[in-house]
Amino acid sequence: MSILLTNVTGGAQTGLTTPGYTVTTDVAPDINGRQYVVTALTGTQTGVRVHSVSDPFSIVFYRPKVMKALPVPNPITGRYGALPRNTYGIIVRKGVNFAANQPPDVMITRVTHDIPTGADAYDQPNIRASESLLVGALNQQSAGLGDMFCNGVI
Repeated sequence: MSILLTNVTGGAQTGLTTPGYTVTTDVAPDINGRQYVVTALTGTQTGVRVHSVSDPFSIVFYRPKVMKALPVPNPITGRYGALPRNTYGIIVRKGVNFAANQPPDVMITRVTHDIPTGADAYDQPNIRASESLLVGALNQQSAGLGDMFCNGVI
Protein backbone atom coordinates (compact mmCIF):
# COMPACT_ATOMS: atom_id res chain seq x y z
CA MET A 1 0.00 0.00 0.00
CA SER A 2 1.66 3.23 -1.15
CA ILE A 3 -0.53 5.70 0.76
CA LEU A 4 -1.14 4.86 4.39
CA LEU A 5 -1.48 8.07 6.35
CA THR A 6 -0.88 7.92 10.08
CA ASN A 7 -0.96 10.70 12.64
CA VAL A 8 0.42 13.83 11.00
CA THR A 9 2.91 16.30 12.43
CA GLY A 10 1.77 19.59 10.98
CA GLY A 11 4.02 22.22 9.46
CA ALA A 12 4.85 25.36 11.41
CA GLN A 13 2.09 27.97 11.30
CA THR A 14 1.70 31.41 12.84
CA GLY A 15 -0.58 31.05 15.88
CA LEU A 16 -0.34 27.24 16.13
CA THR A 17 2.09 25.59 18.51
CA THR A 18 3.37 22.14 17.51
CA PRO A 19 0.28 21.30 15.43
CA GLY A 20 -0.52 17.63 15.04
CA TYR A 21 -3.48 15.72 13.65
CA THR A 22 -4.91 12.34 14.57
CA VAL A 23 -6.44 10.84 11.44
CA THR A 24 -8.89 8.02 10.89
CA THR A 25 -9.42 6.13 7.65
CA ASP A 26 -12.70 7.02 5.93
CA VAL A 27 -14.41 5.95 2.72
CA ALA A 28 -13.29 8.16 -0.17
CA PRO A 29 -15.93 9.82 -2.37
CA ASP A 30 -14.67 7.69 -5.28
CA ILE A 31 -13.21 4.19 -5.56
CA ASN A 32 -9.88 5.50 -6.90
CA GLY A 33 -9.17 7.47 -3.72
CA ARG A 34 -8.15 6.98 -0.12
CA GLN A 35 -9.59 9.40 2.45
CA TYR A 36 -8.68 10.28 6.01
CA VAL A 37 -10.49 12.58 8.46
CA VAL A 38 -9.00 14.53 11.36
CA THR A 39 -10.54 13.26 14.60
CA ALA A 40 -8.26 14.89 17.18
CA LEU A 41 -5.71 17.68 17.45
CA THR A 42 -2.42 17.87 19.32
CA GLY A 43 -0.38 20.90 20.26
CA THR A 44 -2.03 24.25 20.80
CA GLN A 45 -4.53 24.99 18.03
CA THR A 46 -7.02 27.36 19.61
CA GLY A 47 -10.15 27.67 17.46
CA VAL A 48 -9.32 24.74 15.16
CA ARG A 49 -12.14 22.20 14.81
CA VAL A 50 -11.94 18.48 13.99
CA HIS A 51 -13.98 16.74 11.27
CA SER A 52 -17.77 16.63 11.30
CA VAL A 53 -20.36 16.22 8.57
CA SER A 54 -21.15 19.94 8.32
CA ASP A 55 -17.62 21.11 9.13
CA PRO A 56 -15.21 18.76 7.31
CA PHE A 57 -11.49 18.32 7.90
CA SER A 58 -10.35 15.62 5.50
CA ILE A 59 -7.65 14.69 3.02
CA VAL A 60 -8.09 12.47 -0.04
CA PHE A 61 -5.33 10.97 -2.17
CA TYR A 62 -6.48 9.84 -5.61
CA ARG A 63 -5.11 8.15 -8.72
CA PRO A 64 -6.42 7.85 -12.29
CA LYS A 65 -9.48 5.64 -12.71
CA VAL A 66 -7.91 4.15 -15.83
CA MET A 67 -4.14 4.14 -16.16
CA LYS A 68 -2.90 5.32 -19.53
CA ALA A 69 0.08 3.66 -21.19
CA LEU A 70 2.75 5.01 -23.50
CA PRO A 71 1.40 4.89 -27.06
CA VAL A 72 3.24 3.43 -30.02
CA PRO A 73 5.52 5.98 -31.73
CA ASN A 74 4.91 7.09 -35.28
CA PRO A 75 6.25 4.26 -37.48
CA ILE A 76 7.80 6.70 -39.97
CA THR A 77 9.33 9.36 -37.74
CA GLY A 78 9.81 7.30 -34.59
CA ARG A 79 8.46 10.24 -32.60
CA TYR A 80 5.57 10.26 -30.19
CA GLY A 81 2.57 12.51 -30.74
CA ALA A 82 0.79 14.09 -27.82
CA LEU A 83 1.55 12.01 -24.76
CA PRO A 84 -1.34 10.96 -22.54
CA ARG A 85 -0.96 11.86 -18.88
CA ASN A 86 -1.91 10.06 -15.71
CA THR A 87 -3.32 12.52 -13.18
CA TYR A 88 -2.86 11.91 -9.46
CA GLY A 89 -3.88 14.31 -6.77
CA ILE A 90 -4.57 15.34 -3.22
CA ILE A 91 -7.60 17.26 -1.98
CA VAL A 92 -7.89 18.77 1.50
CA ARG A 93 -11.32 19.93 2.66
CA LYS A 94 -11.65 22.13 5.74
CA GLY A 95 -14.71 23.88 7.11
CA VAL A 96 -13.99 27.59 7.69
CA ASN A 97 -16.08 30.32 9.24
CA PHE A 98 -16.57 33.43 7.13
CA ALA A 99 -18.86 35.53 9.35
CA ALA A 100 -20.51 35.50 12.77
CA ASN A 101 -23.63 33.38 13.20
CA GLN A 102 -23.15 31.59 9.89
CA PRO A 103 -22.49 27.89 9.28
CA PRO A 104 -18.98 27.05 8.04
CA ASP A 105 -18.29 26.87 4.32
CA VAL A 106 -15.74 24.46 2.86
CA MET A 107 -12.23 25.58 1.85
CA ILE A 108 -10.79 23.22 -0.77
CA THR A 109 -7.07 22.79 -1.50
CA ARG A 110 -6.07 20.78 -4.57
CA VAL A 111 -2.68 19.49 -5.63
CA THR A 112 -2.47 17.59 -8.91
CA HIS A 113 0.33 15.72 -10.62
CA ASP A 114 0.05 15.23 -14.41
CA ILE A 115 2.69 12.63 -15.24
CA PRO A 116 3.43 11.88 -18.91
CA THR A 117 2.96 8.22 -19.70
CA GLY A 118 6.22 6.33 -19.91
CA ALA A 119 7.98 8.59 -17.38
CA ASP A 120 6.82 6.29 -14.57
CA ALA A 121 9.05 3.55 -15.97
CA TYR A 122 11.77 5.53 -17.76
CA ASP A 123 12.54 8.39 -15.38
CA GLN A 124 11.54 7.51 -11.83
CA PRO A 125 14.36 9.49 -10.15
CA ASN A 126 13.12 12.76 -11.64
CA ILE A 127 9.49 12.04 -10.75
CA ARG A 128 10.64 11.42 -7.17
CA ALA A 129 12.80 14.56 -7.19
CA SER A 130 9.83 16.66 -8.29
CA GLU A 131 7.73 15.31 -5.42
CA SER A 132 10.60 15.79 -2.98
CA LEU A 133 10.91 19.45 -3.97
CA LEU A 134 7.15 19.98 -3.67
CA VAL A 135 6.85 18.41 -0.22
CA GLY A 136 10.00 20.09 1.06
CA ALA A 137 8.92 23.51 -0.23
CA LEU A 138 5.43 23.14 1.27
CA ASN A 139 6.89 22.05 4.58
CA GLN A 140 9.48 24.85 4.56
CA GLN A 141 6.94 27.48 3.57
CA SER A 142 3.99 26.23 5.63
CA ALA A 143 3.80 29.34 7.84
CA GLY A 144 4.53 31.66 4.92
CA LEU A 145 1.69 30.14 2.89
CA GLY A 146 -0.71 30.39 5.84
CA ASP A 147 0.32 34.01 6.38
CA MET A 148 -0.09 34.81 2.65
CA PHE A 149 -3.57 33.23 2.56
CA CYS A 150 -4.59 35.40 5.53
CA ASN A 151 -2.88 38.72 4.70
CA GLY A 152 -2.57 38.52 0.89
CA VAL A 153 1.13 39.39 0.95
CA ILE A 154 3.44 37.19 -1.12
